[in-house]
Amino acid sequence: MRHALITAGSKGLGKKVTEEFLQRGYSVTINYRKDIEAVEKLKNTYSHLSDRILFVQGDVTKKEDLTNMIDITIERFGRIDCLINNAGPYIFERKKLADYTDEEWYQMIEGNLSSVFHLFKKIIPIMRQQRYGRIITYGFQGAESSPGWLHRSAFSAAKVGLVSLTKSISIEEAEHGITANMICPGNIVGEMKEATIEQSRLMSDVESKTPIGRSGTGEDIARTVAFICDENSDMITGSIIEVTGGANVIHRFHI
Repeated sequence: MRHALITAGSKGLGKKVTEEFLQRGYSVTINYRKDIEAVEKLKNTYSHLSDRILFVQGDVTKKEDLTNMIDITIERFGRIDCLINNAGPYIFERKKLADYTDEEWYQMIEGNLSSVFHLFKKIIPIMRQQRYGRIITYGFQGAESSPGWLHRSAFSAAKVGLVSLTKSISIEEAEHGITANMICPGNIVGEMKEATIEQSRLMSDVESKTPIGRSGTGEDIARTVAFICDENSDMITGSIIEVTGGANVIHRFHI
């Protein structure tokens, strides 16, 4: 049985990814930071699959929590086939880089870039031994070309660095049967993070509607992640894949 480890997998986009892997027969480690209510809902919904699910609390900005997450997973399931780096701190307040505190800067870098490095370091040896692995990171529209992003400078700096890290890993680990790719979600907000594609097509008043005529959803991201993690998707590696519905995400507030 293949196993997927998903950071921040109990709610939002991460929840839809978790559900997609469970539906495909994987066992899953679900990392969460503090939302116990979301965890309890998942436990109740998938109580019939409790033998395939492991919940591990931890903060992705803390190396010791990441290490613990992997150790517990290996003890329980003995393998990790897919690493889904879904967690990533984000500051919603719109402000310029000069107005960021040191703490906010380091939160963005540690949570969105360093955390992935620490997970790589622990999981790559496991995947090498398995001769198989799928690694997914998350970015943002245009991250591959290092654009400026007004009022999101710290977050975007971390994610642009993650682009190069993802591509580097894809080259370094290809000989071991390991792929690494980045998914760049569009403007998927609020309830749409846990919505289905069918639901989005029925909603005519969604604020984040895209040029294709509906909002993006968590299901869009989950389906993309699952496809790239398929055994037969090994030719897809080092790719930066945008799932935006044609919307211009990072420049919509420019004047």
